[in-house]
Amino acid sequence: MFSDLSWREEGRLNIEVVAEGLQFPEGPIAMRDGSVLLVEMRRGTLSRITGDGIIEVIADLGGGPNGAAIGPDGAVYICNNGGSAWIEKPGGVFIPGGIPSDYQGGSIQHVDLATGAVKSLYTGCDGVALRAPNDIVFDTDGGFWFTDFGKDDSQGRDFGALYYAHADGSSIRRVAPNLLTPNGVGISPDGKWLHVAETLSSRLLMFEISAPGCIRVPAPGEPGSDFGFSFVQTQGPLPGYQMIDSLAVEACGNICVATLVNGGISVYATDGTITHVPMEDSFVTNICFGGNDMADAFITGAFSGRLFKARWPRPGLVTAFGA
Repeated sequence: MFSDLSWREEGRLNIEVVAEGLQFPEGPIAMRDGSVLLVEMRRGTLSRITGDGIIEVIADLGGGPNGAAIGPDGAVYICNNGGSAWIEKPGGVFIPGGIPSDYQGGSIQHVDLATGAVKSLYTGCDGVALRAPNDIVFDTDGGFWFTDFGKDDSQGRDFGALYYAHADGSSIRRVAPNLLTPNGVGISPDGKWLHVAETLSSRLLMFEISAPGCIRVPAPGEPGSDFGFSFVQTQGPLPGYQMIDSLAVEACGNICVATLVNGGISVYATDGTITHVPMEDSFVTNICFGGNDMADAFITGAFSGRLFKARWPRPGLVTAFGA
């Protein structure tokens, strides 16, 4: 599996703009009523995009909200990276860069959709503060996996990590430490594999799930066992200068990964090929699926501040607690 790493580019999809004027959108969630929830990282909010493109703020989150998912109680769970020192580029484009002066650490937040009430579930693990929680996915047992991207400044960059936590705030574990910029995270259709995107390496890591919140560590003699690596397969990197961000899984098992610099969606297929679907934004941050047939793709473009919609050629996977 994943032995052929050939890469190709497909033509553009028929894409429409659902909303614009968003402040670094991320974490889209397609709702059954036709609206889309997402975070605006620079604005520090959880927002709702109505079917006619109106932007409504649900909750002020502060810091830097990033990944988002619906949990077993119907609330939205947010990975908050604690904020960034925003850098303005030509054309009024803002990019995150470095640690802001008011940074107080990262957190996992819980948002009640009915009231907009926000509470913090986790700010650390085993006495160590979370640095920059990034993306999140729930399993069918009601727990969630999330990545911590780490922070960087003029002195260097943190290693990141993969975590597993309970939705009621009772338990959190660091499952895989020392990862290089772990970002998007998703579960395979059969529930046996966890996919983690590494931004800077543009590699997709695969972890074998052995039990809820547990991954199989290679036995002595298996690849990676001498170094304690707990991922067992990888796909990538992408050719040239490309980075990857958050992801969504198709019903067939393909992994659709938002791609930075070469803006678009990179589809890491189960046959080992990688296909690039270009978008009109060089900083595509995330994708989710919705609609009656799960073939409506909602894609966030951070530089253009837009939420895009496209008919995807294949249906996406229904998530554990899909809205």
